[in-house]
Amino acid sequence: MSIWRRISDFITSTAIDAFSSIIEAVRTAFEGDPETRRRVAFSIAMIALSAKMAKADGVVTQAEINAFNDIFHVPAQYQDQVTRLYNLAKQDVAGYEAYAAQLASLCGSGKPNCKMLEDILDGLFHIAKSDGALHDEELIFLGTVAEIFAIDEEEFDIILARHVGRSQADPYLVLGLPRDVNFETARKQYRALVRENHPDMLMARGVPEEFIAIANQRIAAINAAWDKVEKDLKAYEHV
Repeated sequence: MSIWRRISDFITSTAIDAFSSIIEAVRTAFEGDPETRRRVAFSIAMIALSAKMAKADGVVTQAEINAFNDIFHVPAQYQDQVTRLYNLAKQDVAGYEAYAAQLASLCGSGKPNCKMLEDILDGLFHIAKSDGALHDEELIFLGTVAEIFAIDEEEFDIILARHVGRSQADPYLVLGLPRDVNFETARKQYRALVRENHPDMLMARGVPEEFIAIANQRIAAINAAWDKVEKDLKAYEHV
């Protein structure tokens, strides 16, 4: 069953007056189905962080709303319910830190560089850059979320590099490679990243299939970086 159908049924059967009450209600409603609870909690908390992210620079733009829709692919019949959640999250007085902490708990307390949380951070970066720039307030937001997610500085810089623009991105940083890497080591790293970030791998670690646009964008950035590194290293070998 679609995650949006699950969320729609849940909203319909739950009295909603504040976003914070929804998060707690999810734990009770799906207590007997931990996998669905994980997917629904992921989706709802992601909606909350997206709404807070869009407000980080002081104004919610149409570009940010469009970027949200790019990631979420909400079917028309469920759009009203998701919009309702999004608006509730924007109005909620709770800080984004509370929602980030709830998402972090999905991977276990204090687990560093949890891949599912990196997927979420990728989605937030996509929304933040949708108006053509990453603003200081947005970078502070993203950095704070990364700290709560226990994503270390090196991994944060790699994620950031994927979102600064293809022409500006450091391809070695995108692939997590040192400058003195040899061709075979670089190719092994590239292939490992492609396997690790395949859409099937995201779903295996708990990301709902409706969020796979995140994986497609990441693979595109990895492939673009490898094209540059491959040419660079092959040219160096023939010097």
